[in-house]
Amino acid sequence: MTKGRPPGEGREPLRRPSGALGRNSPDGPGVGAGHERCARTPTPGRARRVMKIGIIGAGNIGGNLTRRLTALGHDVSVANSRGPHTLTALAEETGATPVTVEEAARGAEVVVITIPVKAVPDLPSGLLDGAAEGVAVIDTGNYYPRQRDGRIAAIEDEGLTESRWTERQIGHPVIKAFNGTYAQDLLDGPRPAGDPDRMALPVAGDDEAAKRTVRALIDALGFDTVDAGGIDDSWRQQPATPVYGLRAGADAVTKALAEASPERTPEFRG
Repeated sequence: MTKGRPPGEGREPLRRPSGALGRNSPDGPGVGAGHERCARTPTPGRARRVMKIGIIGAGNIGGNLTRRLTALGHDVSVANSRGPHTLTALAEETGATPVTVEEAARGAEVVVITIPVKAVPDLPSGLLDGAAEGVAVIDTGNYYPRQRDGRIAAIEDEGLTESRWTERQIGHPVIKAFNGTYAQDLLDGPRPAGDPDRMALPVAGDDEAAKRTVRALIDALGFDTVDAGGIDDSWRQQPATPVYGLRAGADAVTKALAEASPERTPEFRG
């Protein structure tokens, strides 16, 4: 395992809990034997609206979100940088539609961007032009200047949060979610509402309507959510903060967000 790799892109967080599964690693398949049933088991007792969802990035987080969201009955299109022909197996497993990155947001009510931060500027211009009105865009990314992304001046010198920087690149508001989530927990972690072992995920964003959409989607996936504020507050869930990689309920997540420091630790500065 490489120290500090982001769970939000299918990799382990900096503080790997004991017993965490190697299937979350970037070189692993993201799904272990026997997890097909878990991936296809909807959260019981919840009425849901079927949505068209585009996922850009098919690493462990993107792949497992594809598995879970198709299992919930959503119409999912999935894309990666290598082209639809590389997504045949995932499409056959899940029923998702493999598409090009340019096509991923077409008609989508929710778009998930789950790619390395350094790749965000390479997304096609007008990516969201064909999306549904009011599309909610989820950013799962984490900034790793030393390990992967290189130094980004606007983040380092202007003090932009990672997701505010991403917003500027794509020209659309984002909701920061799943960036501190273990990929395997998307399959193994869902619990019904009210279960004492139900985990909570922090969700930050400025667009309140989009945030409500994302929080409802996460609830349907089997997790509670905690409102982590606006995108300028999303440093509270960036790498090396107390909530990053935390597997806990809403009270503990709320406490961890409050204890975060805005100062980046040395290993996360370029």
